[in-house]
Amino acid sequence: MLFNSYEFIFVFLPITFFIYFFLNKKRLGELSKGFLVASSLFFYAWWNIAYLPIILTSMIFNYCFGVELNKNSARISKKALLIVAIAVNLALLGYFKYSDFLIDNLNFIFNLHIHNLNLLLPLAISFFTFQQIAYLVDSYNGGGTKEYNFLNYCLFVTFFPQLIAGPIVHHKEIMPQFDNLKNKVLNYKNIALGLFIFSLGLFKKVIIADSFAVWATNGFDRAEILPFIEAWATSLSYTFQLYFDFSGYCDMAIGAALLFNIKLPINFNSPYKASDIQDFWRRWHITLSRFLRDYVYIPLGGNRKGKARTYLNLMLTFIIGGIWHGAGWTFIFWGFLHGLALMIHRFWHNLGFRMNKVLAWFITFNFVNITWVFFRAKHWDDAIKVIKGMFGFDGIVLPESFRHRFEFLQNINSIEFGGYLIHIAGGKDTIFWLIVGFILILYCKNSMQLIYSNNIKKFYIVIVMSLFLAALSNLNTVSEFLYFNF
Repeated sequence: MLFNSYEFIFVFLPITFFIYFFLNKKRLGELSKGFLVASSLFFYAWWNIAYLPIILTSMIFNYCFGVELNKNSARISKKALLIVAIAVNLALLGYFKYSDFLIDNLNFIFNLHIHNLNLLLPLAISFFTFQQIAYLVDSYNGGGTKEYNFLNYCLFVTFFPQLIAGPIVHHKEIMPQFDNLKNKVLNYKNIALGLFIFSLGLFKKVIIADSFAVWATNGFDRAEILPFIEAWATSLSYTFQLYFDFSGYCDMAIGAALLFNIKLPINFNSPYKASDIQDFWRRWHITLSRFLRDYVYIPLGGNRKGKARTYLNLMLTFIIGGIWHGAGWTFIFWGFLHGLALMIHRFWHNLGFRMNKVLAWFITFNFVNITWVFFRAKHWDDAIKVIKGMFGFDGIVLPESFRHRFEFLQNINSIEFGGYLIHIAGGKDTIFWLIVGFILILYCKNSMQLIYSNNIKKFYIVIVMSLFLAALSNLNTVSEFLYFNF
C-alpha cells in the first residue's frame, strides 16, 4: 500500500484515524496503541504477507535483547550481548539484501558457479534494522529505554507513517509522544497542518517526481547512447526525481503522523541549496546522517584520534552509508566519492580557505548530481554511459531550430543538429520540468519552513488543495517506488 494510492488515502488512513481517536475518547489507551500497531502491521503486510513474520521476529528478538541489556546482571556480559544482537540484525539484513551480491563476487573472483538465491528483499528492512540497532546501543549505554513495554516498542518500530521510507526515528523522539495525554485527543490545528503537508508531499511525488522518473529511466535503462544534452537531462532528471520523491514521501509521513498528534523529525532541509558537501549532508536525509554520525562515526573514534584517523573514519562511515543504500559496487563507489569529498572539504576548511558562495554552490550541486549517476545506475556500464555523455564523449546534438544561427558549428565533428532528446523520449516538457525543478529547489520555501512559520496564508492553503486535487487525478498513472531497494 503506497501513500499515493486511493486505498491508503480514502480507506486505510481515515478508518485508522477515526478508530484510534474513538478508542482514546473511551479512555482505552492501551487498546488504541494495540490497534495502531495492528493497523501498521496490516499496512506493512499489504505488500506481501511473507514480510510479516520477518518484522515480527525482528521486533521480538530486539526487544528481548534490549530488556537484557537494561539489566545489571553480572552473569552476562552486556558488551557480548550487544555484539550478538547487532550481529544477528546485520546478518538478517545481509542475508536478504547482500547474499546475491556476495555470491556474484565469489563467482567472479574464484570462478565458481554458485546459484543466486534470488531472495525477495523485505520492505524497509534497512530502515527498521538501523532503527532497532540504535535502540540496542542506547539500551546498552543506559539511554532511557528501560521503561518501555513491548507494546510501546512495537509502536515505535511499526508506526506506519515512518515504517517503509523513514525518517529513521529515535525512541526518545517518538515513544514519549504516544503516552502524552494531550496527544490522545483530536487537535484540529495538527489535522490542518497534517493535511497541508501531506497534500504538498503527494503533489511532489505524483506530479513532479514521477514526471522526472520517465526521462531518468529512459536514459539510464533504455538508451544505448546519450549525447551531451540528453546525458545531462538524464542525470538531472534523476537528481530531481530522487529529491522530490524522497522529500515528498517524508512530507506525507510527517503529515500523516501529525493527524495522530505525532511529530516526526525533519528529514530534509533544502539540501540542493547546500554550499559545501558537509552542509549537504546536514540537510539531506538528516535522520540517516544522524544515525551514521552517532552509531558509526563517533564509535569509530570520530575526530578524537588525530587527523589521519578522522579522515579514515569519514571514509569508512560513508562507505557503510553506501552499502546501506544498496547491494552493488556502484553504491560503494558512491559512498567512497562522498567520503572523499568530505575529506577534501575538511582539509580545505582546516587550511582556512573560503570560496565564493555561488561557485561553492555550483561545485557542490554538480558533484552531488554526478555522483547520483552511480547511485542510480543498475550496472557500471549504465553509469559510464551517462558520465561519458555528460562530458561530451558521445557527441553533442543541438535542436534543429539552432541550425541557422550556429551552422558554423557543423564543421566540428562532434556537433550535430536534430532531435536533441529523442533517446530519452523527452522534449519541451523535459526542459520545462527541469526549469521548474531548479526554481523549486533554489527559490521556494521548503515544506518544513512553511508549516513551522506559524503563518500559513489562505493563499497557500488554496494552492495546496489545488495541488492535492491535481495529484489525485494522477494516482492511476504508473508510479515508481524507489524504496524497494532499501
